[in-house]
Amino acid sequence: MRRLFLIAGLLVLAAVWLGPLPALAGAGFSAHMAMHMGVVALAAPLLAFGVAGGRFDPVRRRPGFFAPVPASIFELVVVWAWHAPGLHHFARHGAAGLMAEQGTFLLAGLLVWLSAFGGDAAGRETRTAAGIVGLLLTSMHMTLLGALLGLSRRPLYDHLAGFGGMTALEDQHLGGAIMLLAGGAAYLLGGLVLTARLLRQKQLASEGQA
Repeated sequence: MRRLFLIAGLLVLAAVWLGPLPALAGAGFSAHMAMHMGVVALAAPLLAFGVAGGRFDPVRRRPGFFAPVPASIFELVVVWAWHAPGLHHFARHGAAGLMAEQGTFLLAGLLVWLSAFGGDAAGRETRTAAGIVGLLLTSMHMTLLGALLGLSRRPLYDHLAGFGGMTALEDQHLGGAIMLLAGGAAYLLGGLVLTARLLRQKQLASEGQA
């Protein structure tokens, strides 16, 4: 299963970075957001599942570096910073900016997902509990930013152009909806999976003490 997850994650990255989205992202905010969500909400968790618990899991070697809540805060800073008008313009209108943005998105996404799901069996219950908090925190800030973009009454980026026959505001609203649904749902689902795992761990521990 790890190999399948790893292959799937690499295929998603190839589709996002080598497909039509990079060319569309300069003109379409929603296309740019689709790239963002493809990296952090699809590719990053699949790649993390592909290495978590295996011999290539970096959390097993450096567990202190992969703390779920600080990782979530780091991703919050990365995501919100790249959606500030200046940095967003830099990413959408230049290859160097786009590469820097996408690279930091992937790094932040992998850090969060690996921190939540990686590591050895020893201390797994504590990491799982922290992972729930980290993923739910990420889901909340993704939902908040998506709602801000999707419910705004005016375009938040002066350079934003209409795309696909949409007005600038409609394009922004679509991008916000993509973030709200894809980003919020992916991290929420991850938190629920960890919650089920934590309950199972506690049940097994109580049965072992009985």
